[in-house]
Amino acid sequence: MTVPLSSFIQPVHRHYFSGLPERCNYRNRHYSFPGIPEVMPLTRAFLNTCAAGRSEDYRYLFTLLGSELANNAIRHTLSGRPGGSYTLQVRRSRKGLHLTCRDQGSLNGQDGHLSPNPGGLDLSAESGRGLAMVDAFATSWGDNGFAEYRSVWLYLAFSAEESRWWDDSASVRS
Repeated sequence: MTVPLSSFIQPVHRHYFSGLPERCNYRNRHYSFPGIPEVMPLTRAFLNTCAAGRSEDYRYLFTLLGSELANNAIRHTLSGRPGGSYTLQVRRSRKGLHLTCRDQGSLNGQDGHLSPNPGGLDLSAESGRGLAMVDAFATSWGDNGFAEYRSVWLYLAFSAEESRWWDDSASVRS
C-alpha cells in the first residue's frame, strides 16, 4: 500500500511545502519529518519553500545542502531507525538563512564534532560528499558535538560575496 506524501503534512503547515513565497517574511520555521528516505521529497519541498523569493540558484543550493543534512540524519543516526524522526529549523535574517537539523543521536554514541571527508569533493567518490559539499558551499556550518540529539547547522548568506567560496584565502577554491 502506498501512502500519499501529503498525509505527512499537518493541515496548518501546508504553506510550508507550497514552493510559493506567500509568507516570505517569516523569521522561524520548523518541522519534524519521519526518518525514512521516501519522505525526502517533502524535505526538499520544505527547504525550497523556505528559500522562496530568492534566486533560483540560491533556492537550489539551500535545498541541496539542507537535503544533505537531512539525509545524513537518516543514514547515520538513530533518526533513520524505525519510528525515528529529525527536525529542520530555518531561521531567516536580513542577510541569509540559518538551517539546523536535529536528529535523535549517533549510532556509535561518541561525542565529537563532525568533519567532512577529505576526499569528499572527488567526483569519482562513491560516498562521503555530503559534508564536503556543505563545507565548500555554505557560508558557515558546524554542529553541537553531542552524540545524543546532535544538531548540525549551516548558514547560507543571500549574497555570494559573503560566502567563503569567494574568499581568496579559502581552501575550497581551486
